[in-house]
Amino acid sequence: MQSAVTSRLHKLLNTVVAGRRLRLLCSLQARPVPGRKERCPVLVESVYKLRYNPALDGLRGVAILLVILSHAHAPLFDGAFFGVDLFFVLSGYLITSLLLMEFQQHGKLDYWRFYRRRFFRLMPALALFLGAYCIFAPFLWPDLTDIYSDALVSILYLADYGIAFFDSPDTLLHMWSLSVEEHFYLIWPPLLVLFLRKATPGKVWAPLLVLWLLSTLWRVLWVMQGQQFYEIFFRFDTRASGLIAGALLAALMVEKPQWMERLQSLRGYTMWFVLAVPLIMELKWDDHHAMIWGITVVECAAIVVLLGVQKPVGVVYEMLTAPLLVRLGKLSYGIYLWHYPVVRYLRADYSWPVVVIAGLVISTVLAALSFYTVERWALQRRDARKQPAQSPQRRQEPTLREATRNS
Repeated sequence: MQSAVTSRLHKLLNTVVAGRRLRLLCSLQARPVPGRKERCPVLVESVYKLRYNPALDGLRGVAILLVILSHAHAPLFDGAFFGVDLFFVLSGYLITSLLLMEFQQHGKLDYWRFYRRRFFRLMPALALFLGAYCIFAPFLWPDLTDIYSDALVSILYLADYGIAFFDSPDTLLHMWSLSVEEHFYLIWPPLLVLFLRKATPGKVWAPLLVLWLLSTLWRVLWVMQGQQFYEIFFRFDTRASGLIAGALLAALMVEKPQWMERLQSLRGYTMWFVLAVPLIMELKWDDHHAMIWGITVVECAAIVVLLGVQKPVGVVYEMLTAPLLVRLGKLSYGIYLWHYPVVRYLRADYSWPVVVIAGLVISTVLAALSFYTVERWALQRRDARKQPAQSPQRRQEPTLREATRNS
């Protein structure tokens, strides 16, 4: 009896000592070493969570409507092709936010997982669209001779430089923006990790701001040299500024410098800037001014909108969360894929209101068919991961749902 009590006391003492050692080790690991520069800075406030925000889908819906209005040659919407720039800023913001979350949790990025998820999200729908295009385009446009080569350029994500320098693809003109985004996805994760490791902790936004300014200056320099519009507008290196602007906003939302908080407090006033953008678009920008400052204006407007919808309050949030816009936004990738051949075919014989309405309806139906067949299957494959077996020595605490269910 006495030996059993002694044994239990001995085990209890060992447990207490081990606990103290563990707490001491954790405290030593948490303390910065004097004179040593941290190589993997942890971003400020690791509580950042990327929750679903329906206003972002609504913004996608606005962007796709602007693109269709532009391609339908609707009056007063000559500048509406800048809806693509809304897509760029939003994509840069969302992708960078997810990458920052992963780096916060693990101190590194799983590149293979990132590229695999991008492939399953984008390629199946693109392959379906291009397959249908190769089948039906010869009947819709019998005079076309570059159908298959244009499809090849598109599926290889080379349409941006193909259009800029070789005028290909022509009937798949809208593929340029997907190529720009794909090039960004290819180089951005390792480049972002480089910034995270080299930048001062809490100031990762600073090199991203410099990168955005340099990207904008690079485009302006090409314009000032007198290059043709097509040689500048469609290329990744001259159009990456929108994606970088979104990435900059993502870093600012995570690190939240003091001046950023003051800027957010002024968003009620800066919304007037956003309301002025449609008026500027109606001025019918010429190519020169559109490339120099028009793109930058739209990028800044998109950033202001994203700042304004971080909280579910305000007129802009209510407008962007309208059910129709949110629904369009969820299907915006598929609608974008299908809309251009549809609109191009319709505008040869019909007025622009018919082209806009019919083009939107037909493209939405085709996008829905694509999503509920090919895309949903691909997303299930993308998210299917073998869960590691839980160690029997560690017992996880029950979640709130499990605790409620078991009580």
